[in-house]
Amino acid sequence: MGEYRTLRQKHSLLDICRNPELATQVTLQPVNRLEIDAAILFSDLLLPLEPMGLPFDFVEGEGPRIEHPIRNAEDIRRLRSFDPRDALGHVLETIQLLQPELAGRVPLIGFAGAPFTLASYAIEGGPSKQYARTKALMYNEPRLWHQLCELLGSVIADYLVAQVDAGVQAVQLFDSWVGALTSKDYREFLLPHSQRILQKVKTLDVPVIHFGTGTSHLLADMRDAGGDVIGVDWRIPLDEAWDKIGNDYAVQGNLDPTLLLGPLDRLIAGANDVMQRAAGHEGHIFNLGHGILPNTPVEHVQALAQHVHEHSCRSAI
Repeated sequence: MGEYRTLRQKHSLLDICRNPELATQVTLQPVNRLEIDAAILFSDLLLPLEPMGLPFDFVEGEGPRIEHPIRNAEDIRRLRSFDPRDALGHVLETIQLLQPELAGRVPLIGFAGAPFTLASYAIEGGPSKQYARTKALMYNEPRLWHQLCELLGSVIADYLVAQVDAGVQAVQLFDSWVGALTSKDYREFLLPHSQRILQKVKTLDVPVIHFGTGTSHLLADMRDAGGDVIGVDWRIPLDEAWDKIGNDYAVQGNLDPTLLLGPLDRLIAGANDVMQRAAGHEGHIFNLGHGILPNTPVEHVQALAQHVHEHSCRSAI
């Protein structure tokens, strides 16, 4: 969006995240311009790492870079827990500022990164394709791995609870990179930690979305870990994914984000395929299968939102 790019010319991504007024402004930009059904809190899933003792920054063209990645047991022992109401109070202030702006319009969704995704950034030092350092620690030092994930899980759960207390109406647990694991490894190394987070948040009586990418082989495992809604990426047809998850659960997804870069007729055909596979069943949240790409034409996003609303209205008649 042009209004966001203008703001980024003056402020870094982290500066916006740390400034409640700016974060509020950016959260509202798509709500004011697009026909969407919810606002997503503008933040970054890595924010909890800094108060834990893992400062980071964003390198242009590369993504996030951790200043001192985890390399050994001593690095893990140095990590600390914290109260999100203090260390991440600016995020909670953003949520509070958004309440009067969004009242009567759309609900606000908060989010946090899940243990594997945060751990992989902390260990690799940035984005990775193979997660070699992460898996090496996981396989060679399982006790240390679980120690790290227990700390991350405690921090993430407290952070999500604080967001709900501040006023979000739903939360999403992002495990963006967990698709790098096998089902067996997920159940041994991740499921207990994500399960504890999701069980704690579930007591707050807000909808909980559990999301990952490349997770076609993990959908039943993620369901068992918890969440009211299971996110589905574009690598598996929606109806097949729903069969794996079970009809008692809601699903979110699952349009390929790159379709927004193509012609409108192909985009609409892709959206129709998703909705036809949902077959009008209750509990489908239409969404992309992952984040929107930076070079996406805004008018294509608006056309997609309008088409989905029109289809939903026709289906309801």
